[in-house]
Amino acid sequence: MKTSEELRASLRAIDRRSYPAYKSLAGSWSFGKYILNIEHVQGDPFATPSQLSVTVDSRTAGFPAVCWETSWNRTALEDYLLRRFGRQAGRFSRQAKGSGKSGVLAVTVPGQETLERTDCEVRSGRVTLRFEVGFPANGRTINARELEKILFDFLPVCVEQGLLYASTPKEEVAKVIALAEDQHFIRTELAKRGLAAFVADGSILPRESGASDRPMKDAVPFMAPDDLAMTLELPHLGLVRGMGIRRGITLIAGGGYHGKSTLLKALERGVYDHIAGDGREYVITDATAMKIRAEDGRKVTDTDISLFINHLPSGRDTARFSTLDASGSTSQAANITEALESGSRLLLMDEDTSASNFMVRDELMQAVIAREQEPITPFLERALDLWEKAGISLILVVGSCGAYFHIASRVIQMDAYHTRDITAQAKAALVGRPVPSLSAPKFHLPSGGRVVDLSGTHQTRKNYRGNGCRQERLKVKRFGKTAFSVGDQELDLRYVEQLVDAGQTLALAYMVRYAREHLAGQSVEEISAALLRLMESEGLGAVCGNAVVPAGLTLPRLQEIFACFNRY
Repeated sequence: MKTSEELRASLRAIDRRSYPAYKSLAGSWSFGKYILNIEHVQGDPFATPSQLSVTVDSRTAGFPAVCWETSWNRTALEDYLLRRFGRQAGRFSRQAKGSGKSGVLAVTVPGQETLERTDCEVRSGRVTLRFEVGFPANGRTINARELEKILFDFLPVCVEQGLLYASTPKEEVAKVIALAEDQHFIRTELAKRGLAAFVADGSILPRESGASDRPMKDAVPFMAPDDLAMTLELPHLGLVRGMGIRRGITLIAGGGYHGKSTLLKALERGVYDHIAGDGREYVITDATAMKIRAEDGRKVTDTDISLFINHLPSGRDTARFSTLDASGSTSQAANITEALESGSRLLLMDEDTSASNFMVRDELMQAVIAREQEPITPFLERALDLWEKAGISLILVVGSCGAYFHIASRVIQMDAYHTRDITAQAKAALVGRPVPSLSAPKFHLPSGGRVVDLSGTHQTRKNYRGNGCRQERLKVKRFGKTAFSVGDQELDLRYVEQLVDAGQTLALAYMVRYAREHLAGQSVEEISAALLRLMESEGLGAVCGNAVVPAGLTLPRLQEIFACFNRY
């Protein structure tokens, strides 16, 4: 490994040469306390900035062992270090001058959730932080003096202040670890106490705006109704009162704009831990919970939707149903089936984003259209079976349909963002009212085992040194948080609503490519299990199959991996 002084000499040797000479800097350089890795050099000052990383031995970093002895503590530490390094990098970004993206010094900007990322990894006795640098140029001529300023003046400050325990406020680190341990404690208590979710008093559920995930200022703090309140004693925070939502069928009712969907959205995001100050730090949901909605136009392949749809006029088999353009009801049935196959124990649904003909058939419609003429078994007739026979809980937002009151375990009302338990009131209102028909066909769980068709065209490039072409690896592209392409095949994930970070979408894209290269002919379950084993043993970046692990990948849940391959 070369030294930092050798790097300085190399920089001065290429000063004022043409931009491609920067590529000679690729490699690892020792800076004493850390190793600088120049992993990919941009080809042009206007291109995507160069990818670099720094590696610090864990003994040099100096963080207490408690910070990485569990997976949740380690993820919390990684998140903290990334944010801290990013703040330091932001001070120096663009301080070095030049054309195009010269002087950029940046990391991935995390959202409100604490997630495992390739941007910062604490593994194998070292801390690795990946970031971008825009190598400076005047026009397309190297300005090595400005890059020297970045690497020798700015970067050491970022490492010292961002990655070394000696330079970090000890109380901050302690609070980060304490929060991670408290959040994990609540998750373990959910299972012990038969809870689907817990929402602590004082939580701020509304968000700043539709474009911002930060907490709303002057929002009404959450307060649990006495009938649903419970107290947990957390290892660090101590006694915390909040609302425990027990497993079973729970309805969230109330008028429009009173906070029903806001509560559901917080529960959706409660599958992830949140940073301090988010307002949802102690909103914790069953980690397998899946948001279900209608998804008109989605692709469905060989999926068993017979629990909800049977006896199609065309005679098609709904135990292995396929379509390129599913209707609202068909897509919602497929989404539930696939969630169950992924191991979800809790379904989250909102009346507003559900297919009305899938959710319920009222008495008049049943009188006019006979059951044998209707292929759809309404979800109302399956929800109770799912809970009683398979242990699948439901949290459903309702605003106009009272039919679900008949099967609800509890009913929560949102009234101007205040929470009330109106179960007794709802049950009293049912007295004397006809009970909806619940004569659904025989209950069964979906069979699963769908083999994913991973075939597709491969990218080739002409080999000008001989005849013919040579095969290349498929190119991966991400389009925001909602879509990606692998080679010439695109995938839209806009309605997989618990994808909260663009890095999760990018990671899924690499997973698809890896599966195409190594896991052809296997089922969704087998592919997902193989990918999880790979990432657990070798890290998230292993799905890239590259010597260089890119920044910007974020770990999705098993449920989102299933959702991705089921739409492929």
